Amino acid sequence: MFIQFFETLRQKGLHVTLGEWLTLQEALDKGYCGSSLTQFYYVARMILVKSETDYDKYDMAFDECFRAAERETEVGAQMLRWLDKSDMIALAHEQAREHLNKTEDLQIDKDDVEEKFKARLKDQNEEHNGGSFWIGTMGKTSFGNMGGNVGGVRVGGQTGYQSAFSVVGARKYRDFRDDRVIDNRQFQMAFRKLRQFSSRLDIPETELDIGGTVDKTCNNGGCLQIVMQKPRKNAVKLLLLMDSGGTMIPYSTLLNDLFQAVHKSNHYKDVKAYYFHNCIYSKLYKTPECENGDWVDTEWMFRNVDSDYKVIIVGDAAMAPEELYSDTGNYRGPNGGLSGYEWLKLIKRHYKKVVWLNPKMAPGKAPWREAETAIKEMFPMFKLTVDGLNRAMTKLMVNR
Repeated sequence: MFIQFFETLRQKGLHVTLGEWLTLQEALDKGYCGSSLTQFYYVARMILVKSETDYDKYDMAFDECFRAAERETEVGAQMLRWLDKSDMIALAHEQAREHLNKTEDLQIDKDDVEEKFKARLKDQNEEHNGGSFWIGTMGKTSFGNMGGNVGGVRVGGQTGYQSAFSVVGARKYRDFRDDRVIDNRQFQMAFRKLRQFSSRLDIPETELDIGGTVDKTCNNGGCLQIVMQKPRKNAVKLLLLMDSGGTMIPYSTLLNDLFQAVHKSNHYKDVKAYYFHNCIYSKLYKTPECENGDWVDTEWMFRNVDSDYKVIIVGDAAMAPEELYSDTGNYRGPNGGLSGYEWLKLIKRHYKKVVWLNPKMAPGKAPWREAETAIKEMFPMFKLTVDGLNRAMTKLMVNR
């Protein structure tokens, strides 16, 4: 079972080293997990997972390997509802303090408590409050909550016993992953990396220069001397070219989030956005509908959108080879006598910094893999995930 767990973790993308795995075996040998699968879940995660971005992968591997081995000690939702007595907390605490004074030296046999707990959990079919036998509240057994006994297994209540499978099933760490398709907020966080400050702009000096003010004041015998400077402005200019329609329809919400994030990132010197269908040809559309006539010439873009714009092309590159290589391959509008591949070469020739973001990437035998591979050889291509977008932004800011 544990070898399968190791292999499944690796399959899910977790880079578990042999040293980490041996550390987990040592923890098991020393009894740090007891006989609780839930305790094993947390101990193994602490040892094997290096970043919260991998928690969801860990949860999926754990669920796949251990769901069938769920122990009798995993508490169901019905039991937790029976134990929810938040209105009785004050009284319970008073009773617990009284009982604690009487049992300070009491020795707890943990193995005996756990065996009894398993037996009660298996047989119990109704709620119990008080008493000294069943799992419940306000009682004197070693399991339940708000009772008068010391030690044992706490179940439910404010700090209740949490099943590992409740944590796994909630998938509450899925948003931490760096390989998931992203949302608006994550777009905005990544776009903050596109910053290239310049103070050489032809604008008035309206910003307080704190360092200069301190120096001048000190040199002036302590008499305040205000120094102003030109505000530092982000000099980045961004050109966004997005594939729309056809196989990109499932990603329309994603493209809208990207578009909104770019325009909410109002620190850019300039932002321009155009659309295309499948591949860039002689026309670029002004709206996602890609309607004939509602366009600009791609050559006009070359003349009016300078080469220092940083270019982000977003598309799935899902096209037949003839759409990319044939000079009659554009089925949506004119191509100016050139193939899509030649138009892309003109893009590459004109702009210094270009990246391509792909929301899906072709599987091994996809019919459009040939086109995607050709585009990858021309432009740096990144999958449209948190990690991919961050790497793309870094690529755009590299000086070389």
